[in-house]
Amino acid sequence: MLFRKKKTEKKTYDRENLKPVLRCSICTGEQTAGFKNIHTGRFQEVSLIRDNDDLDAFMKLYGIDHIDREY
Repeated sequence: MLFRKKKTEKKTYDRENLKPVLRCSICTGEQTAGFKNIHTGRFQEVSLIRDNDDLDAFMKLYGIDHIDREY
């Protein structure tokens, strides 16, 4: 029996109104990846980032080349 790797589907987001952001806590060092509404400034949390592998997976999932950090 062969095991096949499950394909990960690329997800999309509204590129006109949302921008990808990595929110970082100065005190605890916790990082959260998500999207910030350009017009209202509201942040929508998507996933918790524990290491670079989590960040790479998030960026690959949404097809992101660059992500801004906010403190």
